[in-house]
Amino acid sequence: MQISVAGNIGSGKTTLTSLLAKHYDWEAHYEDTEDNPYLNDFYEDMQRWSFNLQIYFLQNRFNKIMHFREKGKDVIMDRTIYEDAYIFAPNLHSMNLMSKRDFDNYIELFDLTNSLVKAPDLLIYLRSSVPNLVNNIQKRGREYETSIRLDYLNRLNERYEAWISQYSEGKLLIIDVDSNHFNENPEHLKDVLGKIDEEISTLI
Repeated sequence: MQISVAGNIGSGKTTLTSLLAKHYDWEAHYEDTEDNPYLNDFYEDMQRWSFNLQIYFLQNRFNKIMHFREKGKDVIMDRTIYEDAYIFAPNLHSMNLMSKRDFDNYIELFDLTNSLVKAPDLLIYLRSSVPNLVNNIQKRGREYETSIRLDYLNRLNERYEAWISQYSEGKLLIIDVDSNHFNENPEHLKDVLGKIDEEISTLI
């Protein structure tokens, strides 16, 4: 069984992935931020490094998905292969931070990799307002995130909502993290676990 957690920057994906992996004894895969060779450069100069970063994320996520499929274990993944193709790359292109040539090349590569992978059995989407995202980003204090612009987060949020409204690849659970503070409130976490139990009961 493969579970994926999706959401904008600062929505709480890594935290929820950790909590669920511990509760269900799932193997967890986290987005590569510490060892990512492009992330710092990207936030310094998005136009120069946007294509490189998106290609890195694509191959990294694809390799992890194939690896987990071969192992046959229950896994939970922080972020999905879809988010780069439907949200981040199109957003960079629309902001003139990725050329049409690079964007078209990226989409062709995504279409190829996507044809070889299976959609997650359950997608958990963490819905958040931009002020809440900014608060969370400031709390965790990652240096490379200090330069993220509000308009960038707003654009990403709009694309997330558009993507989720049309998502039909599999089961979908939406959690409003403006009101559900599962990382701080045990009752809120219990509510999330109850909803997940309902969804995965039909998958076992």
